[in-house]
Formats: sequence, C-alpha cells, structure tokens
Amino acid sequence: MFRDRHEAGRKLGIELEKLRLHQPVVLALPRGGVPVAAEVAKALKAPLDLIIVRKVDAPGNPELAIAAMVDGDPPGVVLNREIIEAYSLDDDALRVLIAKERPELERRRLAYRGTHPPLSIAGKTAIIVDDGVATGTTMKFAIRALKRRSPREIVVAVPVSPQDTVADLAREADRVVCLSQPGQFRALGYHYLSFPQLSDNEVIAAMDEAVQSRKAGGHRNQKRASGAARETTTLNRREK
Repeated sequence: MFRDRHEAGRKLGIELEKLRLHQPVVLALPRGGVPVAAEVAKALKAPLDLIIVRKVDAPGNPELAIAAMVDGDPPGVVLNREIIEAYSLDDDALRVLIAKERPELERRRLAYRGTHPPLSIAGKTAIIVDDGVATGTTMKFAIRALKRRSPREIVVAVPVSPQDTVADLAREADRVVCLSQPGQFRALGYHYLSFPQLSDNEVIAAMDEAVQSRKAGGHRNQKRASGAARETTTLNRREK
C-alpha cells in the first residue's frame, strides 16, 4: 500500500532509473497520473507532459469503449474494431459518436495544456504514467496513439495493477513497470492511504511547477557550462 500518489511516484522513479532509458519523456494520464508522473520526471530529470485521452462509449453502454480520441497535433482517433463490429456501427454512426466527445477533449486540452503543443517523442522513450490501472482500456488507447508518433520505445509505468492487466499491457507496450500486482485488486483507492480526487486546477498547478522546475534546471546547467568555459579560457591564457 502507498501513502499517497507522491510516494508511489518516487518509488516508481527509483525503479525506472535502473533501466537507464534513452532520452525519456514522461507522459501523465490526467488527472490521477499527474502527481505520480511529476515525481518520476524529477527522478529521471526528464521533461513532463500530458497524454489526454477521451474515450468514446458504445451506445447505451458506458462500460465499453468503441474508440478514443488522444490529444495531439492533430488529435488522434484510435478505434476498437471488435466493439464497433459487435454493435454494427457504420462510419456515419461512428463519426457522430466521436464528434460528441470532441468538445470535452478540447476543453481538457485548453485547460491543462493551453496553447502549448505536445512534446515530441520521436526517437525517444515515452513513459506513460498513471496512478494505477484496472482494466487497462485507457492505457491501451494511449499506447496505440503514441506508436504513431515514432518513439524509440514505449514504457508503461504504474504503481499498482492486476496481474492479468499487466500481462495484457505487456503485449501492447515495449516494457511495463508495475510495483504491485495484487491477487485481489479491488478498487484503485484501496491501495493508497490517501487517495483524494484531483481537480483541474491541481493538475494545472502540478504541470506549471514541473515546467518551472525544468526551466530552473536548464538555467543551472547553462551557468555550469558557462562557468566551465570561462575556467578553460583562463587556463589557456595562463598556459600561453
């Protein structure tokens, strides 16, 4: 059991550090995945971004997703062909259902990301982070959408998930890192001592903090490089 999402993220970051991943980019599934991903990004000294997924439910059955829209430039649509065929949905019906969910995807994109485009993951390691995975449906849609952006590899990183879901995700992603795989999963909140629902404002604040921290780190690195360059110049002059 984890104390809270921040503790889970720190523990997850320790495990991911051991993998020595190539140019990692941490992608949080909001809302719950954001504080976990923020700690992972700190541990890996990696950029943090969001991957915003909006599921498109089957007619009259919110438990089944026929598709999902994933924020991007342009937004990606990932189809669940098996469910679409089971409901005998033609292209027109599918377009109507997808169009209904587009405003909410746009609302979340503007709220969380504003005008900033998604970070490029081409040739890099994309690490998708959430605070836990139950069925894995949303995570699968995220993985399939990211594959279109040409990453070097895709890593799923979560604190807790059922064993069968981890095995299922391992067939979709290049690697899955999961700290706890309980035999009896129950609800996600049972695996945390503190598991509050996060608001949009908390997500925005966490992302702003991560961006400022990243910028501050970049400024420190520039100062170190500048200082090293001055020392080298001084030594060269002395040698002459």
